[in-house]
Amino acid sequence: MKILIPIDFSDNSIKALEYAIGLAGPKKYSITLVHVVEMVYDFAAQTAVAIDGMHQDARESLIKLIHKYDHTNIDFHSKTLEGTPSILLAKLAEEEDADLIIMGTHGVSGIKKVMLGSTAVEVVKESTKPVLLVPVEGNITFTSKITLALEIANHEEPFIERVIKMAEFWDLDLEILHLQSKIDFKEKLSVLGLQAYLKEKFPKLISEVITIPTIEIGKGLDAYFEDNEDAILTMCHHHKTFWQQITSKSRSLEMAYHTKVPLLIML
Repeated sequence: MKILIPIDFSDNSIKALEYAIGLAGPKKYSITLVHVVEMVYDFAAQTAVAIDGMHQDARESLIKLIHKYDHTNIDFHSKTLEGTPSILLAKLAEEEDADLIIMGTHGVSGIKKVMLGSTAVEVVKESTKPVLLVPVEGNITFTSKITLALEIANHEEPFIERVIKMAEFWDLDLEILHLQSKIDFKEKLSVLGLQAYLKEKFPKLISEVITIPTIEIGKGLDAYFEDNEDAILTMCHHHKTFWQQITSKSRSLEMAYHTKVPLLIML
């Protein structure tokens, strides 16, 4: 598996790296640590000497970081780039055909979310590769399963098999979770249809669909993970046009702002 991990040397990014190493276990990984020197439009900071110094400091720090973890079963690489992190990470993941981007994140809410956004969310918006977000606030010492939350929507079908393969690769159990916002006959038929689909297409899959009635999806997920902190929440995301982003919400992006368990967003 080929993984990109953005590193800014904060607790968030180091925690994401350690989590990735823990997931790898005895399996062979290729991890590229990426540090992005962000452009700051200040005359003094934009001199060639200052920028060269920032790159040199980053390269030296990445070498030290790789040396710290070189006892693991990881094939490490490193890169320093210059520009906007979300755009560069998404582009690099595409160029190197990475299987996954793993990055640390911390939640923001309210007016701060509107004004500042989140680098993690911006990476999700730009990327064509899956992104695994590791919250700095969460307890991630042990992961035993992947919980795939499904809305039972058309865009989710291509991702289900990929998530099953990820669970198998990491030797994790798989749970299928459906948060039922409407308690009606049509919804019941949808859940039964999902169960039949999984049984037919993946006969070896040992997983039942867990259905939780809830009006608010976010609160339903929060309640579920109070008792399931050992899981990776997985959601399927499809990119929207600019107008769609204005007029509708993405549940996967909403969760990226405040999740306290690792969040795998399939793209």
